[in-house]
Amino acid sequence: MVISNALRKTNEGISNFLKLESAGGLILAATAALALICSNSPLRTLYNELLTIPVEVRVGSLSLGKPLLLWINDGLMAVFFFLIGLEVKREVVEGELSRPAQVVLPVVAGSGGMLLPALVFSVINRENGVALNGWAIPTATDIAFALGILSLLGDRVPGTLKVFLTAVAIADDLGAIIIIALFYTADLSVSMLILAIAALALLLALNFFNVTRIAPYVIVGVILWVFVLKSGIHATLAGVTTAFAVPLKSKDADGHVPLHWLEHSLHPWVALGVLPIFAFANAGVSFTGITIAALADPLPLGIAAGLFAGKIVGVFGASAILIGLGLSKLPAGVSWFQLAGIAALCGVGFTMSLFIGSLAFDGPEYFAPIRLGVIAGSVLAGVTGYLLLRFAPLRSTKVSLDGRAVEP
Repeated sequence: MVISNALRKTNEGISNFLKLESAGGLILAATAALALICSNSPLRTLYNELLTIPVEVRVGSLSLGKPLLLWINDGLMAVFFFLIGLEVKREVVEGELSRPAQVVLPVVAGSGGMLLPALVFSVINRENGVALNGWAIPTATDIAFALGILSLLGDRVPGTLKVFLTAVAIADDLGAIIIIALFYTADLSVSMLILAIAALALLLALNFFNVTRIAPYVIVGVILWVFVLKSGIHATLAGVTTAFAVPLKSKDADGHVPLHWLEHSLHPWVALGVLPIFAFANAGVSFTGITIAALADPLPLGIAAGLFAGKIVGVFGASAILIGLGLSKLPAGVSWFQLAGIAALCGVGFTMSLFIGSLAFDGPEYFAPIRLGVIAGSVLAGVTGYLLLRFAPLRSTKVSLDGRAVEP
C-alpha cells in the first residue's frame, strides 16, 4: 500500500509538471508572437523604448544600473536557473536521473543534441571568427515550448516519451549551465569573486547545519547574485549554485522538504511569468529590410541549421547508436518514428537559444540575425516534430504491477 501510494504521488507529480510546462509553452508562443507584432507595427518605437528604460538600484556606494532588458536577462533568468538547479538536483538525487539505467539514454541523447548542432554551426561559420562565438546558441532546448507542442497531440504521445523529452531537456540544461560558466564569462573582478565564494560558503554552511527555513537561502542567494554579477561571471549561475544548497533530505517544522516546496511554489511563476516575459523582451525582431535571402547569411543559417538538422541527427543518432550497441533500449511503447519526432522537438531552442545568444554577442547588429536564426530553426524543428508525432503509428503500452510502462 505504501509503495502504491508513493507511485501514485510520483505519477501525479510528473503529470502536473508536464501540464504546467505545456501551458507555459503555449503562453510562450503567444508572447513571442506579440513581440513580433510589436516589432513590425507602429508599436515598435514604444516596444524598444520600454526595453531600454534605465533601472537603477543603489545601496550606499554599491549600485546596479541596467536597461530593463538586462534586468530581465540577468535578474529574472537567475530565478529561472534557480528553478533549473532545483529540478536538476531533485532528478539526480531521487528522480529520473538517479539510476544509471535511467540516466544513460537521455544524457547520451542530450550530449549528441549539443555536440552536433555546435559542429554544424561551426562548420557554416568557420570563416568568421567573431560569429564563431555563437557556437553554443543551437545547443539549447526550450522544454516549455517543446512540451507545449506535445500537448497539442493529446493521447497520441505516450507518457514515457514525455518523460524522456523532459529528461533530455534537463541534461541539456545542465550542459547549458556548464557552457555559460566556462565560455561566457567576462573579465573577472577578483574582489567580487572572493565575496561570491564567501557567500557560497555560507550557503553550504546553511545546508551542512541542516537549516531548513527558506528565508536564509533566499537572502544569501540574492547577495550571491549581486557579487556574481559584479564579478564578471554571468549572474544566472548564482541561481544554480543557490539551488544546489537547498536541503532535499530533511523537512522543516511544517513537514515540508525545502527543495520540493520551493520547486512547487516557483514553477507556476517561472512557467507562466518569468519565461513569457523573457520571450516578449527577446523575441522581437523587425523584418524591415530582411528578406528570405538573409537566412543564407552564415550566422542565422548556422543557428537554424544547428537547431533543425543538428538536433534531429544528434539526438536521434546518439540514441540509435546506444540502443544498437545494446547499452540501452527505446522507452516503453515508443517507436523509432516517435523518437525521431522527439529529436526534432529538441530543436525548439527558443528562449534558451535567445538567452545564450544575448551572452555570445554584445553589438546590436547581431540581435536581428540571432533572433531570425533562432525563430526559423525553432519553427522548422517544432513543425517537423509535430508532424512526425502526429502521423507516427501508435503502439500500445501496458503498465506493470510496480507502475512502470512495459512493452506489450
